[in-house]
Amino acid sequence: MKTLVTGANGFLGSAIMRHLLKAGHDVRVLVRAQSDRRNLTNFHVEMCEGDLRDTSSIKRAVSGCDNLFHVAADYRMWIPDPDVMYDVNVRGTQALILAAAEAGLKRMVYTSSVATLGLNPDGSPADETTLSSLSAMTGHYKRSKFLAEQAVQQLTDQHKLSLVIVNPSTPIGPCDIKPTPTGCIVLDTLLGRMPAYVDTGLNIVHADDVARGHLLAFEKGKAGERYVLGGENLSLLQILEMIDEITGKKSRRIRLSHNLVLPAAWLMEKAAMFTGKEPRATIDGVRMAKNQMFFSSAKAIRELNYRYRPAQEAIKDAILWFCENGYCR
Repeated sequence: MKTLVTGANGFLGSAIMRHLLKAGHDVRVLVRAQSDRRNLTNFHVEMCEGDLRDTSSIKRAVSGCDNLFHVAADYRMWIPDPDVMYDVNVRGTQALILAAAEAGLKRMVYTSSVATLGLNPDGSPADETTLSSLSAMTGHYKRSKFLAEQAVQQLTDQHKLSLVIVNPSTPIGPCDIKPTPTGCIVLDTLLGRMPAYVDTGLNIVHADDVARGHLLAFEKGKAGERYVLGGENLSLLQILEMIDEITGKKSRRIRLSHNLVLPAAWLMEKAAMFTGKEPRATIDGVRMAKNQMFFSSAKAIRELNYRYRPAQEAIKDAILWFCENGYCR
């Protein structure tokens, strides 16, 4: 059984790749020519060079495969040219699913995000039924993932595909080589770069639990359905204090209002246009942080037998990996 995984050299994709190999899948990975491949080292997988913006390479990648896990995405809170993000996340996803359908792949799992879901005004956990709209999406990443998920749902219905959508929340854990925006929170705290915080909330889940959730969706998920793969709902302050508890440090932090942080984020974005480096705070990030981004995985627990470990274990594993791999110097 040959299974294609896109984004397998990335944080979440590599976790999914490792679990697929353990489950006995013959894994092919689609990677860009100049991509960082450290997460693929010492794993017996078939490499296929290509790009989601290159239709011919996509067709080569799906040829001869039985299954698809489409995990790859451009995940950034700021990007100098947003068109690149839409090319990858929306148009690239459409092209890949169509190519997989034409090649006759039997089963597909598409990795969306809780970013596509609505949020409850009272801060209570949202789920797959919480309504949302494109106009409610803050920033290009959320908009691109919302449009991509809509396109995937339409293709699934039109072509009667055996495709399941999963919506991971905020994964944390080992092998976050980039690191992701969430990994940056952990790393910045370790390096003493988080003297202040805003009042917001996140749903923290171990990357390996999300990876196992993907396999459960592959095995048990209903075609055309989507499943939130999340973990524990925590305030940002609770997350920062949890990091301090694990490392044995005690830090004093100032709570800042969102309106006070917005001008600083604006200045950082302006500076980033000249430096080309992603700013540490973004306008979209601050706007999103005005909400408690809490989610429920009840449907996945009920229908897939999905389980997740305490957030502290995810954070502890992330800290250990960052320190062991030279990020904490």
